[in-house]
Amino acid sequence: MQALKSEDMSQLQLVEREEIDEEEDLFEAIDKLTAHGINAGDVKKLQDAGIYTCNGLMMHTKKNLTGIKGLSEAKVDKICEAAEKLVNYGYITGSDALLKRKAVVKITTGSQALDELLGGGIETMQITEAFGEFRSGKTQLAHTLCVSTQLPTSMKGGNGKVAYIDTEGTFRPDRIVPIAERFGMDPGAVLDNIIYARAYTYEHQYNLLLGLAAKMAEEPFRLLIVDSVIALFRVDFTGRGELAERQQKLAQMLSRLTKIAEEFNVAVHMTNQVIADPGGGVFISDPKKPAGGHVLAHAATVRLMFRKGKGEQRVCKVFDAPNLPESEAIFQITGGGIADAKD
Repeated sequence: MQALKSEDMSQLQLVEREEIDEEEDLFEAIDKLTAHGINAGDVKKLQDAGIYTCNGLMMHTKKNLTGIKGLSEAKVDKICEAAEKLVNYGYITGSDALLKRKAVVKITTGSQALDELLGGGIETMQITEAFGEFRSGKTQLAHTLCVSTQLPTSMKGGNGKVAYIDTEGTFRPDRIVPIAERFGMDPGAVLDNIIYARAYTYEHQYNLLLGLAAKMAEEPFRLLIVDSVIALFRVDFTGRGELAERQQKLAQMLSRLTKIAEEFNVAVHMTNQVIADPGGGVFISDPKKPAGGHVLAHAATVRLMFRKGKGEQRVCKVFDAPNLPESEAIFQITGGGIADAKD
């Protein structure tokens, strides 16, 4: 991708968003409930619990909402009734669903071959999971997406900010600089548009997701990276005795990620580790499978398997996707991030 001319630089600073008015109807702010007879104090309680939009409110069960301090069952019923007037959560036609899909943004990975494999790039409103062994390119793709997400939509970007939750200490801001330069962007401005948090426990990881709703309701985010999604669960829960609880907590966190993706039209990109598959059999040359079991398998919309190729080359295979064929693409890791493989 060619570097941008200096006069185009202003486009990339994310000062103003041309499309912001068109997107307003994607979610209704929770404070609009006050116009429907809901007490401002109760709205504040919802915001303190990480609920900032009516869409987000409808994604919670009444049991969850009554668990918020100061909200009785009667209040919750009244709040939900008011939210239903603002948001249609019933059936819509297939044509309406197709129109809704037009809001989906596809973000370039930096490699044309990889973009073609993904049907245009990483999509918003869904979870994309990248799994593979260490050094297979998962984190390199995450760093490249941190930059490409900030490109204008005319350049296959998302024209939005990035949130990065790091559970393994692998984020390198200095790695962002050459990638930004490759795309012709100002590295300082690119780094300013990335919010970063280091998570140390699975509870911390979940709380960071709760805090994100406030930021996403106010600013134009297009990407959330969780690298890696499973690491802290594997550390904080040990042995078969804790497996059921681990999977339950993992399911709650993945549910939160799904809601963020749909509520704010954000692409969620999570990396995952692999585990040895003792049931893989002798005929499979590399019996490894993604960690997280069925809970994680059902949560991810698109699952990508990464493996090492020759030298700096990497291979990405569509492992599971509702709308993509199971095929492969070869890309390579360069100083400027993910790029097409050279023959």
